[in-house]
Amino acid sequence: MIFKILYRNAFRHKLRTFLTVSGMAIAILAFGLLHTVIDAWYAGVSASSATRLITRNSISLIFPLPLAYRDTIHHVEGVQNVSYGNWFGGIYIEEKNFFANFAVEPESYLDLYPEYVIPDDQRMSFVRERKGCLAGRKLAERFGWSVGDTITLTGTIFPGRWDFVLSAIYEGSDKYIDETLFLFHWDYLNESLKKKDSVESDQVGFYIICIEKPYMAARISDTVDAVFKNSLAETRTETEKAFQLGFVAMSETIIKAIQLVSLVVIFIILAVVANTMGMSVRERIGEFAVLKTLGFRAWQISFLIIGESMVITVLGGVTGILLTYPAAKVFSAAVGRFFPVFNITWQTMCLDFAVTVIVGILAGIVPTYRAVTVKITEGFGRIG
Repeated sequence: MIFKILYRNAFRHKLRTFLTVSGMAIAILAFGLLHTVIDAWYAGVSASSATRLITRNSISLIFPLPLAYRDTIHHVEGVQNVSYGNWFGGIYIEEKNFFANFAVEPESYLDLYPEYVIPDDQRMSFVRERKGCLAGRKLAERFGWSVGDTITLTGTIFPGRWDFVLSAIYEGSDKYIDETLFLFHWDYLNESLKKKDSVESDQVGFYIICIEKPYMAARISDTVDAVFKNSLAETRTETEKAFQLGFVAMSETIIKAIQLVSLVVIFIILAVVANTMGMSVRERIGEFAVLKTLGFRAWQISFLIIGESMVITVLGGVTGILLTYPAAKVFSAAVGRFFPVFNITWQTMCLDFAVTVIVGILAGIVPTYRAVTVKITEGFGRIG
């Protein structure tokens, strides 16, 4: 019965309530999408393994490391496996078709990334085929690639036209794994560089280290860096998560701007709902005076007003939450090349609902105070 009263009070002025509910839905939709964008920015960090370390040149990632470092790293106590690779930076057809592409040592690399699920026959084909390449499912779908296709990249860091045969397509073990990577054999790249007598041959961009236990990360990192201290190519070793956070930090200003915009959206809708409730209570101040005369207490009147505010905000909030899923799919399709992993998390949904409840309560506080403190005689004076 009480919910029926709250609902009818909320929809006394149907147009005003409809516009407020619509505004609330749009605000929650925008808030949810903005937070999903932030989550997508941190997707690489979330997918990082606690048992993987990244070793790079201590000066910068663009400076290489000798291939000979691999055996030395492998002999460090606590290290289980070591792989390596180079950022290739190739272009497919035209520059707008950007995607991440790396030259890696296939067997050890795939051993370190079990989250890349590949059919056994395709995995063997990729490992055996010198010009073979591995592409993520989303990347293959984007360009219509199938296993066996020839793919040509134009090198930027390593000039020339590079032909590859698509040997395998991988899928992520869950929806948070990037499925837009392009991997090929580091040996294929290195052999081509040797033929050109390039100084970049037998050089790698980074090492990936698999360790036995996460708690060993700090000790092993220090040991690896100490081994190569005072060498021509000193190293910096850090956890995979710290490595990914380094890239995210480069765009920290953008992330903070998005967070600020999301807060502004909430403050705006709070003002809109508060205005709606203010007008609603002001129009019915005489009714509250009658309720006081009949013996209604302050908490009962407060419940009616806050409840009405909650009806409006929850209707708008739930609508916005439901609209977030189809909107996210459309958004992901439009910006998939920039955000390979774009998924709405349950934490975002819980945050959306929490914001909805908070807005509903805050929007009703001032009107409630006005209705509770108004004198009965003053309220009767506004009837009619």
